[in-house]
Amino acid sequence: MVLLGWEHHTLVQALLSRGPLKERDFHNVFAGITGKNPVTHKQLFNDCLLKINKGLDFVQFELRACMDQYDGNIYYGIVNNVSDEQSKLGTKYSVPQIVFYKAIIEAIVLNGMNQGCITSIEALNIHLENQAQDGQAPQDSQSRIPAAFKSFTISQKEKTLSELIRDQWLSSTSDGKIGLGVRSFLDLRSWFLNYEVVPCHVCNEAAIKAEQCPKEGCPIRMHSYCRIKIFKRKVARVCPGCGTEWHPSDGIDEVEEKVIEAPVPPQINEALNIPVPTRKRTRNLKAELVSADEAQSQIPPGPVLRKRLRSCKNETLDPSDAESSQSFPASTIGVRTRRSARI
Repeated sequence: MVLLGWEHHTLVQALLSRGPLKERDFHNVFAGITGKNPVTHKQLFNDCLLKINKGLDFVQFELRACMDQYDGNIYYGIVNNVSDEQSKLGTKYSVPQIVFYKAIIEAIVLNGMNQGCITSIEALNIHLENQAQDGQAPQDSQSRIPAAFKSFTISQKEKTLSELIRDQWLSSTSDGKIGLGVRSFLDLRSWFLNYEVVPCHVCNEAAIKAEQCPKEGCPIRMHSYCRIKIFKRKVARVCPGCGTEWHPSDGIDEVEEKVIEAPVPPQINEALNIPVPTRKRTRNLKAELVSADEAQSQIPPGPVLRKRLRSCKNETLDPSDAESSQSFPASTIGVRTRRSARI
């Protein structure tokens, strides 16, 4: 058994108490504990995680990283590698709630048409009785359906959905649909393999939220962020399997470019030493400002120019006039200026 230091225990406790953390947040925790930047000290960071997993293997736990297929962010979390009866007793969810969750996962993964989500109406219309009938004869299954399944109401389903989303087992997408949560991506890796979910061609992870080759019958699937990565330096954007031209769906390229150019808070840059690619954007803004100045220089003279002439006239006053004008109110100074101009 590997002996872990207080730094390793603190990292594990942070993940257990807070739940899955984004890569940037987990890096901040690591930097705060060790005083080392995980971006510039990658070997130290990887060795630390490897030692943690060797220690957690004794209790059949694992520290994993996964990609949220809806936003492309990397998350770190602690998962249980054993699905025995003892581990199932530790959950706060009831048996009908667990069956309801499994039914939603199957509907998303197996019947989601690579969209990785279903509507809330589709989720609420799931019948737990159908889950109990799998693999049984109809006449036998009706008598063996638990009463809790039959009495699982719509309001209970809505409450369960809210709890699963809050606990990150499910997620609410930007268009209001139900998708997988970060915990599901972390925990269900072996489940995806058992159900033979088609993997992404680039990262080899389960293609839950993915794009499929436009050619019918081609099995190639890619996550949107993987597709952007593989096509980033290629002129011809074609399917790597059949060579069919691959068009981005829903303008993912434009959205991704905006995300990449978004400014990062300076304190995060200082902690992780991440450069912000804003130079090109700054040049564009400078060009816009120059164009605006050129357009403004073509505006015909107006009240602003007249005010400038008055200030010039003020500068032609004699020093004696200027000293005497300091004791007068503003309205008197204006009259004095106009009289001097006439002279």
